[in-house]
Amino acid sequence: METHTLIYIILAGIAALLLALFQYLYKSKKDNLNRFFSFLRFVTLFSVLLLLINPKFEQTKFYNEKPNLIVAIDNSESIKHLKQTENVEQLLDNLKQDKSLIENFNVEYYKFGKDLKQLDSLNFDEAQSNIANIFDNLSQIYKNTVAPIVLITDGNQTFGKDYEFESLQYKQPIFPVILGDTITYSDLKIQQLNVNKYSYLKNKFPVEIIAIYNGAQNVSTQLIITSGNSTVFRKDLSFSKSQNSHLVNLTLPANRVGVNTYIAVIIPLESEQNKVNNVKPFAVEIIDEKTNVAIVSDIIHPDLGALKKAIESNEQRSVSILKPNDFLDKKEDFQLTILYQPNTKFKAVFDSLEKSDKNKFVIVGTQTQWTFLNEVETNYSQEITLQTEDFQPSLNSNYSTFIIDDLDFNSFPPLQSEFGNVTFKTPIETLLYKRVFNDSIVLQPLLATFENNNRREAILLGEHIWKWRAQSYLNKKSFQQFDNFIGKLVQYLASNKRRSRLNLDYETFYNEIRDIIITAQFFNKNYEFDNKASLSITVKDLNSGDTTILPFILKNNFYQVNLSSLSPSEYDFTVSANNGEMKQSGHIKILDYNVEQQFLNANVTKLQQVAIKSKGTSYFIANYKSLITDINTDVRFKTIQKSSKNIVPLIDFKYLLSLIALSLALEWFLRKYNGLI
Repeated sequence: METHTLIYIILAGIAALLLALFQYLYKSKKDNLNRFFSFLRFVTLFSVLLLLINPKFEQTKFYNEKPNLIVAIDNSESIKHLKQTENVEQLLDNLKQDKSLIENFNVEYYKFGKDLKQLDSLNFDEAQSNIANIFDNLSQIYKNTVAPIVLITDGNQTFGKDYEFESLQYKQPIFPVILGDTITYSDLKIQQLNVNKYSYLKNKFPVEIIAIYNGAQNVSTQLIITSGNSTVFRKDLSFSKSQNSHLVNLTLPANRVGVNTYIAVIIPLESEQNKVNNVKPFAVEIIDEKTNVAIVSDIIHPDLGALKKAIESNEQRSVSILKPNDFLDKKEDFQLTILYQPNTKFKAVFDSLEKSDKNKFVIVGTQTQWTFLNEVETNYSQEITLQTEDFQPSLNSNYSTFIIDDLDFNSFPPLQSEFGNVTFKTPIETLLYKRVFNDSIVLQPLLATFENNNRREAILLGEHIWKWRAQSYLNKKSFQQFDNFIGKLVQYLASNKRRSRLNLDYETFYNEIRDIIITAQFFNKNYEFDNKASLSITVKDLNSGDTTILPFILKNNFYQVNLSSLSPSEYDFTVSANNGEMKQSGHIKILDYNVEQQFLNANVTKLQQVAIKSKGTSYFIANYKSLITDINTDVRFKTIQKSSKNIVPLIDFKYLLSLIALSLALEWFLRKYNGLI
């Protein structure tokens, strides 16, 4: 307590005492009753003055903080495949019932497969496993605490970053409990198969296969690829301890339009324990048409390369970057023209597109000549200010022309363009709005589409879209989401098909390990998105004849159904809106490939490296009792006594208010009782 506060308290005590004595003892009878009244009045006055002074007191509390213990359990199908489910459940029961762990730690249980979740139950049915994701998530949750991890897994990861390196960002000891057989058997497997998703009729498509052998003996086998009942490729392979891999490159003919499925097989050895990893199915969709896109530009800009990469990520599309004069000689070869930052050299290009009623996509920026563009364009015009501005994107969630996923546009860097309002002379659909200064939305489009006289067009009011592709990669660790966004825009603009009231978005074939999602949009008779429609899908298995009916759920401006529960087979489906008002059918194929069954052993070496680098210890499942003992006796994980100091003002003390109320009430009661009131 500060010195001046103490002086105020002393003065308050003296003042309260003098006032109390003056009221009850000055020129009054000095009997015991008045003395008691003066005491009560002193208590009241002194307490009130103390509240006015409001001194502050330091309050110290002591408490014990136990360390956290994180138990992360592999819930993927590989645990079941390696016959370790009973071992895991027994270990989990022992950990939960161990009194020493409960006493010494705050134990938190998680399970993981594709994602990390709080443990409720184990069923070992996750189709994929991402061990690296554990360290990404837990390093944020337990950033400033002591939280060692007990990692119960076989160490086999099917996708994601290398968990051995990701574990370095988790600054806590890691104690892997290794599941699975550590004995090494002779094994042949297809380590990887690379093939393009699409090919074109009467062409040949490349296939790349990496075959691996684990063993010490010299062995011979065959690599066979079949399609239906036909063998389309066969090759003899020889392996040894030193020559333990083969890279096989081949080409197969694309003779039939549609989805063509193949099965690659390495003939297994008689002694092999795991023959599942000798087989790998794959599929290629054969198409007989290709969308050609022209990007016409008179300048060199990074946007051109980014657009080309994004559009050509779908092999059904090819892109040519041309000067305005070069385009005129080849204009009939293209289904869509992208005009990048037009200037007066584009005059003939605009005239040609206008005469041929071709679709176009205009992208403007700081080098666009708006005086020229305002003259040749009849659908919109820009206010010319000779000033530039940065515009960030904001997704229009009500955009309904085609289905768009939110790529976290709010995190994207701004595009740069001419400052000023754009006036549209035809109805438009705004896909992205302009956003300025991070928080205020300008009711002006940044990216818009429109249809006029059966011709489709789009305009993007900003340059530096290459930064969006880069930011999308930083956000998602993949270009795929951004490329799909550009691909859907190009698909819409490259077609003049009459707009349907019921639109479906799906792929023709899926691997079993992927999410199988079908999305749909349904419009009323005025082509306005109907968010109150009832959509359902009827799926028929062509092999078994079984039929499944599932409802769609509304998600933003589209409907969605998840068919991941379907087993590998071929399916016909029909989507029905409002009990048959509109229907649309399709066909999908689900390939039989379980990546979690490709493993024969635990990845002992990598798990041991994770333990060493994190200053932990690895254990085999049979030695789990040593794990419990070691963790309980590790001096790094002792309970710590901590203290917290709080500065508490006197006004927070409820007892002082109670004392004031009590003294006043008692004084009033005694005065009333003695007839002094």
